[in-house]
Amino acid sequence: MLTMEHIYHIRYEYFEKDKSIREISRTTGHARETVAKYVEQEDFSLPKPVKHKRRSKTDPYRDQVREWLIADETAPRKQRHTATCVYRRLKNQATADNKSFDISDRAIRDLVADLKRELGQQKQASLPLLHPTGEAQVDFGTTCFYEMGIYYEGSHLALTLPHSDAKFTQLFKGQNFECLAQGLKNIFRHMGYVPTVIRFDNMSTAVKAIKAQGEREITDNFRRLQCHYGFDSNFCNPAAGHEKGSVENYVGYSRRNYFVPVPQMDDLEAYNRELLKTCDQDLEREHYKHEKPVWQLFEEDKAGMNPLPRYDFEVCRYVLAKTNQYAMAKLQNNSYSTAGNMARQEVTLKLDAYHVTVLDEKMQPVVTHKRLYGKNKESMIWGPYLDVLAQRPTALKYSGFFQGLPASVRQFLGDCDLDGKKQVLKAVAQTCREDGLNRSVNALSDAVRLAPKDADALISAYAYVLNKPGQIPKNDVPDYVPELKEYSLDFTPYAKLMGGVACSSK
Repeated sequence: MLTMEHIYHIRYEYFEKDKSIREISRTTGHARETVAKYVEQEDFSLPKPVKHKRRSKTDPYRDQVREWLIADETAPRKQRHTATCVYRRLKNQATADNKSFDISDRAIRDLVADLKRELGQQKQASLPLLHPTGEAQVDFGTTCFYEMGIYYEGSHLALTLPHSDAKFTQLFKGQNFECLAQGLKNIFRHMGYVPTVIRFDNMSTAVKAIKAQGEREITDNFRRLQCHYGFDSNFCNPAAGHEKGSVENYVGYSRRNYFVPVPQMDDLEAYNRELLKTCDQDLEREHYKHEKPVWQLFEEDKAGMNPLPRYDFEVCRYVLAKTNQYAMAKLQNNSYSTAGNMARQEVTLKLDAYHVTVLDEKMQPVVTHKRLYGKNKESMIWGPYLDVLAQRPTALKYSGFFQGLPASVRQFLGDCDLDGKKQVLKAVAQTCREDGLNRSVNALSDAVRLAPKDADALISAYAYVLNKPGQIPKNDVPDYVPELKEYSLDFTPYAKLMGGVACSSK
């Protein structure tokens, strides 16, 4: 199986250098069928994982240590990281996060030495850059905002087209690959075109390592994004932000003009769609140099760009996580609920910029959470747990689900016996799977306001509120209740009296 780097090389040779499939096959050693397959492939969205490879002990810390060493380029020489300092900092960080750190100082010294060899390079003078049509620059900037009243220290992705000075931005809660890919996807789709070349800094979401002579080892996910959209990438030298001065300036410009005062919204995805429309208004201004509207120059940029691919790129990443005894899965120091039958096992999480979806063994969604950013946060969705609560009604009073119910519902359920609690929870669990937890709880609250006398009456009222009486499970009938025979009514005498025909009803 070819790596994404090999696939990228095949497509580059074919589309950029106009080499034939036969020639590429001869020079690369790959079968012509293989070369043709990847030339013709259009969708490079990440497939669902089959098996996850185990990483080495130092691999999880490699990107972090690389960022520290790159930041050292701008620090005084006597205030740069040594291997000992890196080891101590990583160990202290693990202790603060209540995580184990079973890596030797020797392993960290080897890691630091390896990274320093990769990052060792000559300082080069700044050169003026040309700005052909269809080329772009991308960077992140820090931006605070509120969503549903919750404060986030987020980031905005900025993209500029230096030729026309057209600019677009998107707001996110982080700077991970999913945020980068989603932001680019949104902007590409909004423009209707894809830049031919995009200049980035050495963000860890795209660059695994900087090698000798400035070569970059690119992450697999970023190569997949490139293959799908067909753009080439340039990366700045470390600590050389001036090499993408257009977007560097725009990061501050967009923060001052779009995010003051601090934005407040109910839905970040919807906000980002409106934000792109706001960016369109900026196209009406006159270009600072060419004395014509930016939108006219933007049309020239479009002529130099590539069309959108036929297939939509699915922005996602799959990770494995272990659940605890409460069936909570931990991801990046945050916890997500799964389902009552998924305790103490390995589960697959599907991540995008906005959501975390728990998948079952068949890779089907179990529950979807809003993705948490920060540390030590928890997202609890009780719907998948209700079946377990129905089997253990004694635990209801001590659950977070019970505490989150309206006071009237808590009082009613508190007065029910165990069998009553069980029947109510079974009914709510059933409708929750179809209508969602919020609607089910709201219907339950409305049913309580109808003043039912017992659990049976509450379930009937609940069915009435939902207008789905046939879908609510029937209450169990005790064994001591006798089975009644079907009773028939004969309306013949009444019909004769009224001069009608005879009839009967069961």
